[in-house]
Amino acid sequence: MTDSRLPLWYQVTESLRARILGRAPEDDLRLPTEARLATEYGVAVSTVRQALAALEADGLITRRRRHGTFIVPATSHAPLHVLGTVDTILAQQAGDDVRLLRRAEVPAPAVLAHHFPEVKTLIEFQRLRLNDGTPLSHAENYLRPEHAAKIADADLRTAPMTKLLRDQAALDLARIDNTVEACPAPPHIADLLQIPLATPVLRSTNVTYDTHGHVVDAALIHYRADRFQYTVSLDLTGS
Repeated sequence: MTDSRLPLWYQVTESLRARILGRAPEDDLRLPTEARLATEYGVAVSTVRQALAALEADGLITRRRRHGTFIVPATSHAPLHVLGTVDTILAQQAGDDVRLLRRAEVPAPAVLAHHFPEVKTLIEFQRLRLNDGTPLSHAENYLRPEHAAKIADADLRTAPMTKLLRDQAALDLARIDNTVEACPAPPHIADLLQIPLATPVLRSTNVTYDTHGHVVDAALIHYRADRFQYTVSLDLTGS
């Protein structure tokens, strides 16, 4: 235990959570016994039981009397394969439940402001994406007001932003620059994705350009790391 300011059971919980979420697919699903974990962490068995109860409540483990404690394999959302035409990629997201949380005129956020040097305010869209009732991702898209005006709220619940920019805003899109990194979930993101505070999430920064080289959409998307897989296939046979 490394932080005397935090309860022992909480520290054990978070350490085990990191172990569970960081396990390799081939690792054993069975956790060590309560007594062994107590020895490993240098705490009482009752502390371990409290930590395991918290993990069980989060759906990460299941405890079977006289059999042991087992990790519950993550029920991942279907992987997003970046391969093929834009319509093929967008079609993979069909069927998800998308909820519009906010539409507002805001100053450009500091982390994205350099993409819109001549624009004082942008239109922010916040959406929550769910699959079978489970939150998968939270997206913040920032558009120029003249482009956002062409997109209706109803459209935002049925189609990805890239498709709306192309079909509703009638923009000629050229490319999307995408950066994915791991980070601790900020408080408001953890609440929306229904995960514990500071749980690792995948943060994707997407910047969409039109054929004139102008940025038409800058987005910050946070994905639940236990529910999302991102796969990129590179074709090495072409010129």
